[in-house]
Amino acid sequence: MRGVALFLCGLCVGTVMMQSSRAQRLDAAGELKLNHVGITAKDFEETVNFYTKTMGFREAFTLRGADGKPSLSYIQISRDTFLEIAPASADHPAGLTHFGLEAADVNTTVKKLREERVKIDDPRVSRTQTLLTAVIDPNGVRFEIAQLPPTSLPRKAIESWK
Repeated sequence: MRGVALFLCGLCVGTVMMQSSRAQRLDAAGELKLNHVGITAKDFEETVNFYTKTMGFREAFTLRGADGKPSLSYIQISRDTFLEIAPASADHPAGLTHFGLEAADVNTTVKKLREERVKIDDPRVSRTQTLLTAVIDPNGVRFEIAQLPPTSLPRKAIESWK
């Protein structure tokens, strides 16, 4: 799992670095930056414990379903970077699911991507209170572009970072 996580982080950083001039052109209000990597875990509690207790990262927040069971946890790797963990299921097997980029203005970014003929969803408010859209790249890799308003859970975690 460590090798896969390192590979994905390297891929994301390389992609962002190689596309930095294009990203700046697409997001007129500021640059796009890596915000999170999403995974699904075969054993949710064991995975959260691994990243918090063994690796020493902070649990920023956890969302729970109506049944009280955790449905999503954000582990804070650095001030602005998270690991998003969700329980695996029959429809969502354990592994990497997506990565997320943060934009200063998601609506501007969506508009500019549509001008580049990118198929992109309309932004919506997510369970974490971020303004979010999804994109599938030419390789079938799903990624999100999110704007973090002051009321969003990730923004609150960023602001409380010490």
